[in-house]
Amino acid sequence: MLRGRSVRRAIALVISGVCVGLSGCEEHGAPPLSSLAPAPLQPLGAAAADGGSDPHRVAPAPVWGAPIPSGAVRVIFRQDRAEVGATSISLADGGVAPLLVPIGRGPALLVPDDRVYMAELAPLLAALDDAHVPTLVLHPSGAVAFPVELRDEAAFDAWLDEPKPGKLRVVQRQDGLELVSGIGKIPGPDPNGPTVPVRGGRLDVATAREGLQRLQLRFHAPDACLVPSFGTELRAAATVLSAFWSGPREPMFERVCLVYPRPPPARR
Repeated sequence: MLRGRSVRRAIALVISGVCVGLSGCEEHGAPPLSSLAPAPLQPLGAAAADGGSDPHRVAPAPVWGAPIPSGAVRVIFRQDRAEVGATSISLADGGVAPLLVPIGRGPALLVPDDRVYMAELAPLLAALDDAHVPTLVLHPSGAVAFPVELRDEAAFDAWLDEPKPGKLRVVQRQDGLELVSGIGKIPGPDPNGPTVPVRGGRLDVATAREGLQRLQLRFHAPDACLVPSFGTELRAAATVLSAFWSGPREPMFERVCLVYPRPPPARR
C-alpha cells in the first residue's frame, strides 16, 4: 500500500515538473464577453481649416469624382420641372414615363438646381430604379459626376440586414452628417450631435472624407450609402457624394448607394 502511494506521488511530481517547465498546464478562465467586442469608434475631429482653428471655417476639400460619361443623358431640373431635351414634365405630376423615353438605356445624369428636394424626386428616382437605368448625379461645380446605385427604404433595410461587416453609411441631416457603421456612429465634437456638423452654414466635406477613410481602413467594405433626409436638396446630396472619393478618379468603394423615399402606390 505504501509503495503504491509512493509511486502515485512520484508520478504527480513528474507531471508537476513538466507543467512548470512548459508553463502550459495552468488553468485559465474564459475571457469576459466584453473583451470580444470590437473596439469603439474614436471621435472625429474637424479637418484643419485655413486661417487657424475657427470652428466656423470649413477646411477646403478638393472636388473628386468620376468623369462625366460622353453618352450621358442630362436630366435638368428647373424649379418644379424636369427636362430631357424637348421633353419636360412637372415633378408634382408623378407621370415620369414620358421623361424616361428619351433617356432610353441611359445613363441618366441628374443635374441639380437650388430648389429640387429628394422628396420631389421620389417618382423619378423610383422609375429609374425600376427600369434599372444607370444613374449619376452631377456635382454642383459641373466638373465631375457620381455613379449611384438607387435604393429605396426597403432595399436599404435589406442591405443593412445582410450579415456582412461594415454597412457604412452617411446620414445627411439639416445640421450635419452622421457617419455610421455596423458597430455604431463615429462621435463628433458633440456626442449628441452629428459626427460632422455644418460649419458656418456649409457642409464639411473634408472632415466627412477623413471619417469615411478611417472607416474604410477598418472595415474594407465593398459599398457604402448616402442617406439624405427627404427634405435635403439634391444639390446638397451631390456635394456630400464627393466625400466618398479619396482622390481624382479614386473611389473608396466599389459602389455607393443613394437612398430615396419611394412614393406610395397610387390609389385606384
